[in-house]
Amino acid sequence: MKRVWLVAQREFVAAVMNKGFVIGLLVMPAIVALLIVVMPRLMNTQGSQIRGEVAVIDPTGQVFDGLQAGLTQEAITRRRTEGARRALENAPGPVRTVAGESSDSAIERAMGAAPAFTLVQRPATADVQIEKRWLTEAGPESAPRHLALVVIRPDAITQAAGQTEYGGYDIYIPENTDERVETTIFDALREALVSARVRTHNMDRAQVESVMRVRRASSVTVTAGTERQTNVGFNRFLPFIFAGLLVFGIMIGGQTLLTQVIEEKSSRVVEVLLSAVSPLELMAGKILGQMAVSMLVLAFYVGMGLLLLMSFAMLGLIEPMLIVYLVLFFLVGYLVFASVFAAVGAAVNEMREAQSLMTPIMLALMAPWFFATPIGRDPNSAFSVAMSLVPPVNTFAMMIRLASTTPPPLWQVGLSLAIGVGSAVLAMWFAAKIFKVGLLMHGKPPSMATLIRWARQA
Repeated sequence: MKRVWLVAQREFVAAVMNKGFVIGLLVMPAIVALLIVVMPRLMNTQGSQIRGEVAVIDPTGQVFDGLQAGLTQEAITRRRTEGARRALENAPGPVRTVAGESSDSAIERAMGAAPAFTLVQRPATADVQIEKRWLTEAGPESAPRHLALVVIRPDAITQAAGQTEYGGYDIYIPENTDERVETTIFDALREALVSARVRTHNMDRAQVESVMRVRRASSVTVTAGTERQTNVGFNRFLPFIFAGLLVFGIMIGGQTLLTQVIEEKSSRVVEVLLSAVSPLELMAGKILGQMAVSMLVLAFYVGMGLLLLMSFAMLGLIEPMLIVYLVLFFLVGYLVFASVFAAVGAAVNEMREAQSLMTPIMLALMAPWFFATPIGRDPNSAFSVAMSLVPPVNTFAMMIRLASTTPPPLWQVGLSLAIGVGSAVLAMWFAAKIFKVGLLMHGKPPSMATLIRWARQA
């Protein structure tokens, strides 16, 4: 056992003392910070203000004026600001506090300059097919760009005889038109149509909106002894975050283990190592050493995440037991996949030879990402329960269920852990057989059938 710890210590020190390890550890936070700083600037549309003409055919004669008023820069800015304010209603308290101190002008600067539309009214009897040609007419470079043709349907304000639904509108745009054009026109046109319909029925728009307006209350999550405000977005992404931590941690240790075993075997360093330790001691030491490295990486990212939540006063959204379950399921999942990675590394001579054997392993490792959405949406369905009890994906599926809004019963958690431990023992037994036989073998890379035969004969 002492030699196993010596090998594990060597693996751990060699990994963490490498400059590449430190750089790789900081790359992810650096990328996230860079995206937070750069993306708002990239999304800023101030330098690409939309300008051009919009033609309107309005056979009702009641929509054009409202649409023209709704497409002024002031009206567009007002709708943008109101939309931003509404979006902040579900944001965390500290975010709302900071954003609440921002003026409307600051929000406008963040969103960029509002489009500058010029409306052109066409006759109510205009031929739509002829007017479509206006969209593709090539005028002087200084001429305003033709952005869209809006055709209001005759029954858009008053229902047709025998109909209970109102008509709408048709919009035609040239190719390569910015998607913001259609979105902005729709927002203004919706207001214009609703206002015209309300006037037709001699109703007060403010009163109608007051009757229909129901503010959505912020739900409160009740747990044993505590209550906290529900954060819908955070709860939706939490299962993906924990599943990602599992996959990321296992990938780091497993890939490094695979690469090191192949390199030591191809350079014949492993023959020197086997003169001091047995194959099983070498495999166990390598697995434990890389597991310590992965645990260090996992602790670093979890710690950063908790500090970030603490800074936003959102630490209460994380149940402490989730961190405990994350560690337990990580250990189980890591032992399963690390054993297989070590076995594959011992069986082949070059990295390219490992690709065919690694394909099913990587599919199993990435499977949780494919099923994360249905499991997180309905964590107690028959499919979710079955996935959390089938190795080797049971650890990921159960972690997704634990991080969801409806955690599974404790007996299922215990059963999943027991199945995971059993699969880890089986994987380590299988890997030890292959590791012992394949470590000193060279030549043609083995197939999966050959690996199974090695495990039987060893």
